[in-house]
Amino acid sequence: MGGDVLFVEASAHEGPAGLALTGQLGDVMKESAQIALTFVRSNAERLGIDPAFFDRAVHVHVPAGATPKDGPSAGITMVTALTSLATGRPVRSEVGMTGEVTLNGRVLPIGGLKQKLLAAQRNGLTEVFVPARNEPDLDDVPTDVLDGLKVHLVGDVLDVVAGALADEAAAVTTAA
Repeated sequence: MGGDVLFVEASAHEGPAGLALTGQLGDVMKESAQIALTFVRSNAERLGIDPAFFDRAVHVHVPAGATPKDGPSAGITMVTALTSLATGRPVRSEVGMTGEVTLNGRVLPIGGLKQKLLAAQRNGLTEVFVPARNEPDLDDVPTDVLDGLKVHLVGDVLDVVAGALADEAAAVTTAA
């Protein structure tokens, strides 16, 4: 029937700068979180992030802690979650994403795209960002699933962030 939707939460607080990871994450997923933080930090100006943000303790959590999770597919999600946290711009609730991210922000292909899109549709998402190099895999996805999803093929994680985060006016409304 398809895969599962993972949620990624990010929080920051006063304390020693660093990254805490929780949620039964395997080594590859921990590396994805480290890469995401490094990418966000090195592109802070382009992302509209105050460099002082990185003087705080950052915590990334992937709920459902009893379920082991591993793989690089959450890389772009972690970049988006950290950017959302640092800018105060929420991630749009109808959006999902999957893709490995490199230190340079390239979005690399993932496995199991059909199952991930089935899970996205089943969970009420209407828009998804997927690696451009996975475009041939869309041929395996049922037409009714593709008809219900707006699929964005991306090669750069900055395109994901730009499309997935609510605009700044929405951030002010959400914070109020």
